[in-house]
Amino acid sequence: MSVYDVLIIGAGPGGYVAAEEAARLGKKVAVVEKNSIGGTCLNVGCIPSKAYLQHGHWLLTMEEARRYGIESNLERIDFEKLVDRKNQVVASLQSGIHASFKSLGIEYIQGQAKFVKDRTFSVNGKEISGKDVILATGSYPFVPPIKGLEQVDYLTTDTFFDLRELPEKLVIIGGGVIAIELAFAMAPLGVAVTVIEVAPEILLTEEAEARHVIQKKLKKMGVMIYQGAQIKEVTANSVLLENEQVAFDHLLVATGRKPNLELAQDMGLALTDRNFVKVDQYYETSKEHVYAIGDLLESYMLAHVASAEGIKAVRAICRRAEEAVDPLGVPRSLYTSPEVASFGLSKDEAEKAGYDVQVQQLPFSYNGRAIAIGETEGYVKLISEKKYHLLLGAVIVGPNGTDLLQNLILLRQAEATLDQVLETVFAHPTTSELIQEVAKRLVQDD
Repeated sequence: MSVYDVLIIGAGPGGYVAAEEAARLGKKVAVVEKNSIGGTCLNVGCIPSKAYLQHGHWLLTMEEARRYGIESNLERIDFEKLVDRKNQVVASLQSGIHASFKSLGIEYIQGQAKFVKDRTFSVNGKEISGKDVILATGSYPFVPPIKGLEQVDYLTTDTFFDLRELPEKLVIIGGGVIAIELAFAMAPLGVAVTVIEVAPEILLTEEAEARHVIQKKLKKMGVMIYQGAQIKEVTANSVLLENEQVAFDHLLVATGRKPNLELAQDMGLALTDRNFVKVDQYYETSKEHVYAIGDLLESYMLAHVASAEGIKAVRAICRRAEEAVDPLGVPRSLYTSPEVASFGLSKDEAEKAGYDVQVQQLPFSYNGRAIAIGETEGYVKLISEKKYHLLLGAVIVGPNGTDLLQNLILLRQAEATLDQVLETVFAHPTTSELIQEVAKRLVQDD
């Protein structure tokens, strides 16, 4: 039987990053993965969806260019070639992880891990064990109980990227981040997209003003949106609502994800009331020397959170324990056009926490660079406390919103203040100047 210092089950962004950290800290490491290296994010999530969003962005840019005198004709869309490009992007990143594993001496084992006892598992008929084990088994698409759905050849986000032909009529059940990103990816390609959301509005994880910006853009792109819908039944080619029938040739169910708990349950790990793995501040489970990270936990189901948790779990194993990932420092992103990015506390949350709150915002139509590049939809909003001008949270709806937001998170992590933003020289013209303009109003209002 092979014994490793750190045995990691799952090679997604939590597992493979944890493996690299453990190897750098001198541990003998093995990673077991039953599907493809890179996990959901690399293979059927973050990366392929961003590749498809880029295809849609190219077409939206062509349309915008025609408005201002750059005449061009779109002859056809070779969807197979776009799929091939996506596959090349994925393959390139997979190769990068394999190369990293090889250089760090990490053993990669393709196969399904089955629990034997203690910290021992069977993979491909052979037993392996870890002095410490990290579970990074990720999640799977949640499919709600809808009448008739089991009789339909529907897609989930795990199978959507296998399509080799462009849909004509795509109906998406679900109005969360993944669903809306895929609507933005498909509509510019000429697909008739319909979004059906049973909640009162799409994107309820975002603030109301941001939701309305995205709803407006979706409608401009020709996407039909049903909110607060009552789905009565699904047939072979339509979704029956209370007062309407919505036809499709492809149906995508994108209604969230659930943690892969099979291995955790086989090991007898304690779960939370909401059916996630229970861990302490160092990501150790109810069993000593067994850790859990990523989508298994009751935290943000985001790749970068899983990676950060993986690093912290490894450092705890190596007796270099750190504080757990701070949820208030986590960037949350919607890669639409415009992007929606946020972090920290909202105004209401900050007030409930006892802060004397200030809020200011400006639209991108106030910014010279945004006007020049024709991307004036959206705004920058900053939430700070009044006495010391400490940044508590932010929302950026606009071009490259996530990249701009990262600067604000660095500001918070460094315990800097908005006064230092005012003292900084910003390049002109840049969209980042809008952050300084909003900060100026907050400081001056004090």
